[in-house]
Amino acid sequence: MKDLVDITAGRLSPGVLAENFGDAHPPLTPAQALVEADRCLFCYDAPCVVACPTSIDIPSFIRKIGTGNLKGSATDILSANIMGGMCARVCPTEILCEQACVRNTYEDKAVQIGALQRRATDWLFDQDVQIFTRAPHTGKRVAVVGGGPAGLSAAHKLASLGHDVTVYEGRAKLGGLNEYGIAAYKTPHDFAQKEIDYILAIGGITVVTDWKLGRDGSLDDLQKGFDAVFLGLGLAGVNALNAPGEDLPGVENAVDFIAKLRQAEDLTRLPIGRRVVVIGGGNTAIDAATQAKRLGAEDVTLVYRRGVETMTATPVEQEWAQTNGVKIKHWAKPVKVEATDGAASGITFEYTTLVGGAVTGTGETFTLAADQIFKAIGQTYAEPEFPGLVLEKGRIKVDADRRTSLANVWAGGDCVAGGQDLTVASVEDGKQAALSIHATLTA
Repeated sequence: MKDLVDITAGRLSPGVLAENFGDAHPPLTPAQALVEADRCLFCYDAPCVVACPTSIDIPSFIRKIGTGNLKGSATDILSANIMGGMCARVCPTEILCEQACVRNTYEDKAVQIGALQRRATDWLFDQDVQIFTRAPHTGKRVAVVGGGPAGLSAAHKLASLGHDVTVYEGRAKLGGLNEYGIAAYKTPHDFAQKEIDYILAIGGITVVTDWKLGRDGSLDDLQKGFDAVFLGLGLAGVNALNAPGEDLPGVENAVDFIAKLRQAEDLTRLPIGRRVVVIGGGNTAIDAATQAKRLGAEDVTLVYRRGVETMTATPVEQEWAQTNGVKIKHWAKPVKVEATDGAASGITFEYTTLVGGAVTGTGETFTLAADQIFKAIGQTYAEPEFPGLVLEKGRIKVDADRRTSLANVWAGGDCVAGGQDLTVASVEDGKQAALSIHATLTA
């Protein structure tokens, strides 16, 4: 059985890896963008705008692409969504703006809104055109805890309104999931950091990295030292399998694998199993499975405890995984990680069914051989308890303005109750919280 345990680096050549982790969806050419922009009907009360969490004026920015005004187009986008460049790459447009596109009614093919958004924002970054300036200094100071999409969105909006902002980030780099948690082939060429550089270029934002709330400072300290605090803490915890053997070598969290891959300078040195099993049904599971395959794993199986209709990974993402050679198996839950010589060598699943709406095991099992097992069954809020900070369903409770139960403390992004776990939704949270903070500080 020892030959089952096979995790090694260098399964593919540097050239093949470079191709596998290059831009998975190349941008539109200028000519293609003009043709696609011409398909837009420029609807009044456009449903695509309503479907966009950040309410980008989509008809306006597309019309400007059609007239060659790429700066104006990018201004429309970034004024509503400062991370419009990243969202153009990773936003599930197929279930948001593009699903709402009226072209679906006539042709069953929406305008490629995401691709057009990328065309405008890429041009702006390539030309290094800064469209934002700061308002006069207000003398107010705001602490932002968390340098992910919510925190950076809040920081940029607050800085543009004249406040001084300090961003505290627990990792070595800003970006949150944009830097550490998204498949490398979606954001190649260090795009996440280029976008962050653009955001910081407005000025008035001080960055402190390797700083964690509760370890390097308290929330009380921040409340006393700043006029307002924004919490964009994300979800640092990972759900457990609650199955024997999950702590064996060869079993790891999918988010950790994705982060290691994103930060790897040489992918030929990143080990991957010959047989890989990913447990979960969300986009993180899809990203882990697809990247494992593209890294050189021969056999990759994604297993989900329910049916395809309840997977949180979008149909487009599921299809993408399958076209990359990932097998998806539904209606099975893990019950035991099998071991050989002290390391994971397989995992036993129990078939499931629904009984009274609850997932229930059938008693019938099967075992998949696996050298490497990735857990992608959800992330959780895992911060220390802050006195007076009310939680709801395990996340921070906020009102419509993203105010928490604590005075002068706001929150947004994945850490808040009701969050959508989408970059675009986190950006909107940060923007709305910043506007609320500004109104409070200048009242």
